[in-house]
Amino acid sequence: MNEAELARTKDLLEFQRRIGYEFSDPALLEEALTHSSYAHERGVPFWNERLEFLGDAVLEVLISEELFRARPDASEGQMTRERASLVREEVLSAWGHSLGLDGLLLLGMGQRGSASENMIGDAVEALIGALYLDGGLEPVRAFILPYLEQEASNQRRRHFKDYKTTLQEIIQHNPEERLDYVLKGESGPDHDKVFQVEVRLHSNVIGSGRGRSKKEAEQQAAREALRLMGYDG
Repeated sequence: MNEAELARTKDLLEFQRRIGYEFSDPALLEEALTHSSYAHERGVPFWNERLEFLGDAVLEVLISEELFRARPDASEGQMTRERASLVREEVLSAWGHSLGLDGLLLLGMGQRGSASENMIGDAVEALIGALYLDGGLEPVRAFILPYLEQEASNQRRRHFKDYKTTLQEIIQHNPEERLDYVLKGESGPDHDKVFQVEVRLHSNVIGSGRGRSKKEAEQQAAREALRLMGYDG
């Protein structure tokens, strides 16, 4: 084993200590951290796309299960949107960076040192797939639950300065869903009007708000919708 291989082995052992799991089959971890650009360049017969496919499904199942247990009053639509917010590319990528995957991912010469956010997020899902194949659901559950709880807590505690934008970002993960803001009424003299607005998802009212302007009322309606979805505003 040459010096580079020894350093790689040491890095992977340290990584396993960091995540609290030692692989029975270290080749699965190596595959999870091998990008197709590296595999094609070096003639390596494996890369992480198949593990990413599996990990994506496992992550969705475990997050769905946790939301089902933790949010007994949430509707199917609310849980779907919250799950989507937890597996956004930028969220998975940030998680991957915190794990140090950007420094462990094997990339081709043209990609080296410039792993995209998508590559890092895909590597997280591939790692989950590798954990599942190596040890089953329980190691994956132990791996993702601290992240899930922290991220969900962060999202719920976050102070949203632009509630409409935040609501739109959550909803737009399902391209079939569309938000509409409907003016329901206004009251008071011209110099001191109060507007009432409803925000609707398709034809369903998901929030309402009042304000001194239509824009303010829309923001308050979006804020109420976020609160009802489980986000603090």
